[in-house]
Order: sequence, then C-alpha cells, then structure tokens
Amino acid sequence: MTAHDERCGRMDLPPALADEIAGEGEDWTSTGRVGRLWERDGSVWTGNGEGQWLGWLDPPLPEGAESARLARLSAHVRREDLGDAALLGMGGSSLFPELLRRVFGRGAGLNLHVLDSTDPSQVRAFESSVDLDRVLFIVSSKSGTTLETSLFLRYFLDRLRARIGPRAAARFIAVTDAGSALDGLAASEGFGAIFHGEANIGGRYSALSYFGLVPAAVMKLDVDELLARARAMVAACGAETLADDNPGVQLGLALGLAAQSGRDKLTLDVSPQLDGLGAWIEQLVAESTGKKGRGLIPIDGEALAEPSAYGDDRLFVSLRLAAEHDDEREALLDRLAAAGHPVLRYDLRDAMDITGECFRWMFATAVAGAVMGVNPFDQPDVEASKVATRALTDRADDAAGLRGDGGPVARHAFETGELTAWVDRPYATSLRRAAGRAPTLDGLLAAHVRQLRRGDYAALLAYVELNERHRALLDGIRHDIRRATGAATTVGFGPRFLHSTGQLHKGGPESGHFLVITVREKKGGDLTIPGFRLGFAAVKDAQARGDCAVLAERRRRCLRLEIDGDVEGGLDTIATLMSAVLS
Repeated sequence: MTAHDERCGRMDLPPALADEIAGEGEDWTSTGRVGRLWERDGSVWTGNGEGQWLGWLDPPLPEGAESARLARLSAHVRREDLGDAALLGMGGSSLFPELLRRVFGRGAGLNLHVLDSTDPSQVRAFESSVDLDRVLFIVSSKSGTTLETSLFLRYFLDRLRARIGPRAAARFIAVTDAGSALDGLAASEGFGAIFHGEANIGGRYSALSYFGLVPAAVMKLDVDELLARARAMVAACGAETLADDNPGVQLGLALGLAAQSGRDKLTLDVSPQLDGLGAWIEQLVAESTGKKGRGLIPIDGEALAEPSAYGDDRLFVSLRLAAEHDDEREALLDRLAAAGHPVLRYDLRDAMDITGECFRWMFATAVAGAVMGVNPFDQPDVEASKVATRALTDRADDAAGLRGDGGPVARHAFETGELTAWVDRPYATSLRRAAGRAPTLDGLLAAHVRQLRRGDYAALLAYVELNERHRALLDGIRHDIRRATGAATTVGFGPRFLHSTGQLHKGGPESGHFLVITVREKKGGDLTIPGFRLGFAAVKDAQARGDCAVLAERRRRCLRLEIDGDVEGGLDTIATLMSAVLS
C-alpha cells in the first residue's frame, strides 16, 4: 500500500503494517493522545516523569533577546577576525553541529570543526586542522561533567594559554545548563560567553536550542530561516492535526509498529549532501528506544542492496535533498517495496529544511517510544559504562596500568604478534566450543560470526581514529558480513558511539554480536592531558574495557580484538581474516 503527501512523505507499506498504522492512528485520534502529548502528559508513555523532558516541543528560540544574542555573537566573530570554530563535545552536543558542518560546509562565518573522540591521533589531527591564533572554542556539555569534554577543555585551554597567554579563556564559549560544573568554571575562568540550555530538554533533543544554534551562528548560517523551517514542522505536528495527517505521528507509528512486528532494523538511506543526518538520527532513535529489552536498531552507512540481500527485519527510510534525485536509487527502493519491505521516503526542498526534518524525527521518536512502551527521554544503562570506566582509571597510572587481565570479567583467549583476543568467560566457553579444542584467531572470528541468527545484527565498534581509510576498512568488513549472513550491520567509532548507540547495546534487544577493536598504542603514542593522571589513549582504553565489561555482565556476545600499535595494519589483518572465514 502506498500513501503520499508533501508533509508525511511517501510510505510504501505491506498491507498488514499499513492496516496497523491506520488502526493505531485512529486510536491516537479518538483518545486525544496527540493533544495529551502536547500537554506534556507523561501517561502517554510510562508515566515515569516524561512530561518534564518535553521542552523541545516549545517553538524554538522565539524572536527577541535570546535571538539577538546569537546575532551579536555572529557580529563579534566577524570583528575579531577569527577563522575557525572548534567545538568540543559528545553525543547530542556534537552530532547536530557535525550535521550542520557536513550539510552547509564552509559558510560566510567560521570554519566549524568538531572533536568527539579521545583517540590521541584524532585529537592531534583535530588540533592540526585549526589555526590556534584565529580559533574560537565552543565547549558544549549539557551536564557540564561529560568526561571527554572536560578533558578536551583541559588540553586546549592549556595549549591556547601557552600560545596567547591570559587572553586564552576569552576565546572559549560554553554551552551548558545553568548551575553545571562547566557553567561555574566558565564564569570563574572568564570565558567569552556562556549560553544556557533548557533544563527540560534532554541532550539528544537539543538540536534546536543553543546546543545547535550557537554553532550555526558562528558559521553565519541564516539562523532565522533555519528556525522558520523548524517552526513550520512544529505547526504541522501540532495538537490540532489529526494523526493521519500529522507527519511526526505517521513516522512514529511506522517506526514503533514496525519494531513490534520484528522489523526493528531501521535502515537509513541518506543522500550525499545530507551525510551526517544518519548519525544524528542513529543517536536519537537508539538512545531513546533501546531499553527494557526493546529498541529500534538504526543501520546507518550500510550500502543498499537488492531485496534478496535482506531478511524480514528491515524498515527502510530514504532521506534526500530534492536536488539530489537519483533514478537508480529510486528504482532500487521500488524493488525493495515490491518485495514486501516497508519503504518510507522523505524529500527536503533544500538544506534549510534540515531543522524541520530534525523536529519531525524528534516528535516521531517520542511517538514510537509511546507505541513501544518505553520512556524515550531516559538512558538507564549508560551510567553503568561510566562507572566501570571510572573503576579502571582510578586504579591505573597510565595505559600500561590498565593492561592487567584485560579489565573486569575479561579473559585472555588468543594472541598473535599483531592481535590479541579478549572475551568474557561465559561467551569464551561458547566460542571455544564452536571453534574447537585448540582455537585459532580465525576460528574464534568464524565462531563469533556463525552465531548470528535471523533477526540478529553485527556491530563493529572500533576505538580508532575516524578517518576515510579506517572507515573504508570497517565498511568492507561490515558488507562481507552482510553478504555472507544476511544480518544487519552497524559501525561505531569509540568512544563517540558510547554517547549514541551505547544505551541500545546494553539495554536493547539481545540480538547484537559485538566485535570491539582496540589499540595498544605505540610507545610515545599517548597524548598528555594537563592536570590529569592519564593521557588520552589510557582514557580511551579504559572506556573500551569498561563498556566491554558491562556488555559481558549483560550477557551480550562481545569479542574484543586488540591491535598492537599499527592501526591500519591491524585493521587490514582483521579484514583479511574476516573475508577468509566468511568465504
């Protein structure tokens, strides 16, 4: 069944799913659930305090004093003859700015750069990409205590002080909630400006607040037009709009009901200029729905294939700019729909529509959470990894101090000169049984992949620098796995994925198979953090080990491969081994 209108997009749905959506829409209308959502009625979900997290429903940044602050910031940047803006943040604080950077490129304002990794090579590459003599730092953290962001601030404030002296702090802007640790630090250090977030807006729903608008302003984007497009979608999703005509409700019902029918692999197909939207949606959907053993599993960056490549666990969503129409891609989507897969398509008139599209997805994710019976505004399983990481960093003086036995519950499974495999005891028993009495590394990999069953997904989680070469190698592995097994695949770069899909991995469906890739840095490869006992590499190592420990405690199937020094060579070896065991 095909339904299409300009606001709600085109929906090609199997008849059974179309009937479910129609029936659920009628129920939402008859029970006034859309209006209750707008009234901040927590009983729409689980009645567990959801109403206090709905500040993002308010019209974004009404014109007036607050909007004028952004205009003054933009003018200040121009007067100071700055060239770069360096945003330091994680998760919701970094992914929307990164989306703006990818969609709009270098505008009339500053050239935006985003750092969201503790990998020392990533930090070095980031530092070399900006001109420290002409840079404005944006330190973005809602809580004001985000570990990575705090360490980035320590490092770059020290670097800038060494370069320009006591004037350094004035080159920093903080975006954080009032009263946070970062708020206090920014005031005491004399930051150039402090922008406060709204206490009733969670991090992943903060794109249309200062967390997204301050970067837009320093890029000198047309903030007024971006907000106008967002307000148009807010109105379209309004309380008076019937569920059948409400673009946010329609998408949300499709997401939630598809997940409940087993189609929980939300496969995103994003046109080139919208690159970055997939990662933003991935965080929003994964962290909002992945809990209580339920969840939508976003599949971002996996190349589209013919219908025969997929099982019956997929829901396809295509997002494109109208100017990027692709007849071949449309024909492939038509074939997927004809084969019985649900396919949703959304066209953006131009890049400015990105804010409206983000609001559609925030509203839809809230609706999907209601359908699935989860609170889409909490993240109950994220703290466990933070606790495990702190336990490791508290007992270590450097990266070598973390070596030990690989971390809590980890056991040494197999070692070569280049790679070491680590796995927790219960899963090690299962792998060894499958791999044979004297398992080799390729035998362990084969056993890990062979355990993929219908409806499962394979996650490649690499704590390495995010660059084109590393991404290409990991994409090659993911597509080999899909071709051989038919399973959905995801790729995450650590530690950024901990603030995106980490909640889903630990709290969502028990269908994930996790291959974690870490690096034993070469001697001298770490990067010192002023005033902190550990360097960036040691922190990253603790984050990886801590998260693996929690995955093991949750009985998730997790195999960790540690590369000894040569990252690209190690990834090449893993890719070669995986190709061999899958052939």
